[in-house]
Amino acid sequence: MTKVTVETLAGDMYQMVAECAGKKNLKPGDLTKAMIAKYGEEGCSKEDCKLAIRELVESGRCVYSYLGGSYIQLPPKEAE
Repeated sequence: MTKVTVETLAGDMYQMVAECAGKKNLKPGDLTKAMIAKYGEEGCSKEDCKLAIRELVESGRCVYSYLGGSYIQLPPKEAE
């Protein structure tokens, strides 16, 4: 199995966060476990997942929120 790029991981993680928005809060560990389950240990490492999460947060596609623990969420919609 080939290694998955950080960009691919970030895209898949974003998809998961978007699908769970408003229903379930995902922790960084939940995203990491899901990606390793999807691509296997050879496909992506915990380090790759950390980099993908960092990319999502730094690009503004996702934000960290603290609700008794760290969660990854979509940024709040700005009122127009």
